[in-house]
Amino acid sequence: MSAAPEALPTRVQVTEVGLRDGLQNERVVLTTEQKLALARALIAAGVREFEVTSFVSPRAVPALADAAELVAALRETSGLHLSALVPNLRGAERALEAGVDSVVLFVSASESHNAKNVNRRVEESLAGFEQVARLLEGTGVALRGAIATAFGCPFEGNVPVRAVTDIARRFADLGASRLSLGDTTGMATPPLVAERVHHLRTAVSGLPLTLHFHNTRGIGLANVMQGLALGVDRYESSIGGLGGCPFAPGASGNIASEDLAYLLEEMGIDTGLELGGLIHAARLASEMMGRPLPAQVSKAGPRLALSACDAVPTAQG
Repeated sequence: MSAAPEALPTRVQVTEVGLRDGLQNERVVLTTEQKLALARALIAAGVREFEVTSFVSPRAVPALADAAELVAALRETSGLHLSALVPNLRGAERALEAGVDSVVLFVSASESHNAKNVNRRVEESLAGFEQVARLLEGTGVALRGAIATAFGCPFEGNVPVRAVTDIARRFADLGASRLSLGDTTGMATPPLVAERVHHLRTAVSGLPLTLHFHNTRGIGLANVMQGLALGVDRYESSIGGLGGCPFAPGASGNIASEDLAYLLEEMGIDTGLELGGLIHAARLASEMMGRPLPAQVSKAGPRLALSACDAVPTAQG
């Protein structure tokens, strides 16, 4: 069901989620100044769109307790689009006060994960979103939707495609400007990506899709390739491969921004990102976290990063 190679997008928009999804599941809690230093390195590498934080309870996710301060500081840089994840009306009010460009409402496609993630049934979350949509009317702040466990649930296993499309229709009814499908614990596979994208394009044809993959099982970029073959031109990634969900077992890191940018660059697809700058940002993130990060390109460098021949020992015998 893949499209022909000539149908591949010529340009892809990458949203950097490292400051939100990347940090929420880490043991090391960065200061606001450290986050700003990392953000500035990413901006220098060409990143213009950030999912910068989440306006959730600081008790639930202490790493994101400085959400308002971080947004306010980044607002001083022009040309950025700052979105923030919110679970409910109170979170949306805080995000609006902080000055975000778009609010991302999130719900899980599976009941058990939604209960763990936000302590609500799926229908309760969706009903609460109607209040948020009314709050945003006339503000100029966009409403975006995000569906977690869109490709599978760590508690329930397979998630029916109908559950995803039903939620997508609700987001469309709310006036969402776009919809992100979240691969919360790396359960996506290329056939599942094709199935979900095809169904959603039929069910909500006017709602543009963003794909958000984790590399938990090592096929995050294979899923990107499937998305590209289907013409999907927006992806979310995290610098260094940071991240995961604190309310889902085995939710290791997102696909790495530098690995994604390298793949797209080698395919001749424009992103507006500068690979060397992303590698610098990834190494800075690794220093801040005090450990190697799972990304590959920031370790090996670009394909044509050459070594001096005399720096390598010659085999003897």
